Amino acid sequence: MLLSTVIFLPLLGVIAIALLRGLGATAVKAIALGIGLITFVISLGLYTGFNADTGTFQYVTQENWITSLGISYHIGIDGISLWLVLLTTFLTPVCILAAWDSVEKGLSGFMMSLLALETGMLGVFCSLDLFLFFVFWESMLIPMYFLIGIWGGERRIYATIKFVLYTMAGSALMLVGILALYFQNGNSFDLTTLSGPFEHSDLLFLAFFIAFAIKVPLFPFHTWLPDAHVEAPTVGSVILAGVLLKMGTYGIIRFCLPLFPDAAEKFTPLIVTLAVIGIIYGALVAMVQPDLKKLVAYSSVSHLGFVVLGLFSQSAAGLQGSMLQMINHGLSTGALFLLVGMIYERRHSRMIVDFGGLSKRMPIFAVIFMIVTLSSIGLPGLNGFVGEYMILLGSFVGKAFSKVYVVFATAGVILAAVYMLWMFQRVMFGTLDKTNENLPDLNAREIVVMLPLLLFIVWIGVYPEPFLSKMEKSVGIVVTKVQTTEPAMGRLEKQKPRDTKLALQGTQHTQHEKREKEAEQ
Repeated sequence: MLLSTVIFLPLLGVIAIALLRGLGATAVKAIALGIGLITFVISLGLYTGFNADTGTFQYVTQENWITSLGISYHIGIDGISLWLVLLTTFLTPVCILAAWDSVEKGLSGFMMSLLALETGMLGVFCSLDLFLFFVFWESMLIPMYFLIGIWGGERRIYATIKFVLYTMAGSALMLVGILALYFQNGNSFDLTTLSGPFEHSDLLFLAFFIAFAIKVPLFPFHTWLPDAHVEAPTVGSVILAGVLLKMGTYGIIRFCLPLFPDAAEKFTPLIVTLAVIGIIYGALVAMVQPDLKKLVAYSSVSHLGFVVLGLFSQSAAGLQGSMLQMINHGLSTGALFLLVGMIYERRHSRMIVDFGGLSKRMPIFAVIFMIVTLSSIGLPGLNGFVGEYMILLGSFVGKAFSKVYVVFATAGVILAAVYMLWMFQRVMFGTLDKTNENLPDLNAREIVVMLPLLLFIVWIGVYPEPFLSKMEKSVGIVVTKVQTTEPAMGRLEKQKPRDTKLALQGTQHTQHEKREKEAEQ
């Protein structure tokens, strides 16, 4: 009951706004923010009551829906979906507060779309019935279509249609895969009863993977993302980067890896190659962008390439790092889009060339922007470092992995520092343009919007254990299903992330002894 309340409570807000929107804009905003905050507070109960000692699904509810077709209302969460649910309920009220004064037309429809979108995203992360999963997956398109198509920029219709067409193409492939699993599973859509091997597993894997790769988006399926980000309203970009893209990476770890382990291993070299290309390509294209928002959009292509790299490392460290990096990306990139939106509202421009010396006029903005920038490039002590380090470490020792992949991926970390710090330098330092002399610093509401994001950015960077411990057992189950043999370099996958350094030291010591014996002989 608790999980169902979290999923559908935002729809109560949609109904309330529809009935009471005649009361005025302030009432509409208050209802939306109140529902968003209540949903987040209730969702915290999922964390406090979650048993980290088991990797099985918890808060499970299963009721018959369409019995004749084997369809049920079956929901539940494990350590993998828990954090994505909490990320969704956390970012939604942040976005509502961020949009408090920025929506000039159709405020009721905007808030209703935002709350309806929250229900769709939560349903995707909680569904244990394939048909129900597909319904939530598709229903998410409708409110996002309205958010970009009505409240977006000048080319919003083009961006919206492109976003919908790409997603629908992937959904068609996924639907074929779902139906194939349905017939091979005794006419049942129940995810928990699926067990392979499946006929035509390679084709089924590709059907699911392409659908999720489009949503990530993984190179070369990424071309819809920059247009959608640039044309979307600020909070639309925050939700898009913070949660919607994670639906793709979540689908990979929930479906592709555990259901089709042999196919996953077979296609790992190709997928990892695309991930590394995406890491470097996204960074290089971001580096030359004149538009702040487009720069952040291409940085997402690069960062999510790291997530895919870790998912296919077939190691616990890599998978946990990817899960953590999903959260980190939602926080850091979401914060970057909010900051870009705040400066756009003041200057009505996102062109880097129109700025310079803003730190002299907007010191609070400059400090927050600096922290978020350093988080995005993975500075130790902030959240981005922990996830990227675990991904690279897990990938380096992962099964069937070439260390060359990790070497090239590491170059993406360096390139991220280049384009983010160069952007920060051009915007914040130098000569203050006369046009920007009267720009006001962040107000109290904007500071309140940013503080929760900064809190988690620092918290995860300094003490990630509460986040890693909840997902450890669930990730371990996925790793067990994916692995068929013991990976090279020992037992890293069986250890906790904090033991990884010791494991590597032990491995290096063993190799050193081996070389000494060979020299003596």
